[in-house]
Amino acid sequence: MRVDYPTLSKTLHALTDGETDSVALMATVACEVHHADDRFDWTGFYRVTAPELLKIGPYQGGHGCLVIPFARGVCGAAARTGETQLVADVDAFPGHIACASSTRSELVLPVWNGTGELLGVFDIDSNQPAAFDQADADELAAILKSVFANV
Repeated sequence: MRVDYPTLSKTLHALTDGETDSVALMATVACEVHHADDRFDWTGFYRVTAPELLKIGPYQGGHGCLVIPFARGVCGAAARTGETQLVADVDAFPGHIACASSTRSELVLPVWNGTGELLGVFDIDSNQPAAFDQADADELAAILKSVFANV
């Protein structure tokens, strides 16, 4: 099953309309996105909890890493640079943190609130190589921007 982004967007907006709590929004997004596509084996958020530090937030799937510094891994790179990380082969990514040995590809997007503050990153892992493309990144970025605009 492949995600239907227009339907996912409508569903998330219906579920999150008027909500301003970032953790509640993260939990809802992680659940809905995770179950929208069979490529998504781990779907969740890492929250900025201190300068240059991410800690695990709401997620779906197996255990994730509890703490990720901005200086390490794909999630750290997204937080550090403020840019989406689209990684076709995690083993080729310098400094990749293997929270799950089964992960083959990863898509990580920075998550900003409406005033431009970095809240964290949204991480999707797949057990399939090259599972994600630019269309996934663009569609998810638009959803995240809209959902977290009022936080």
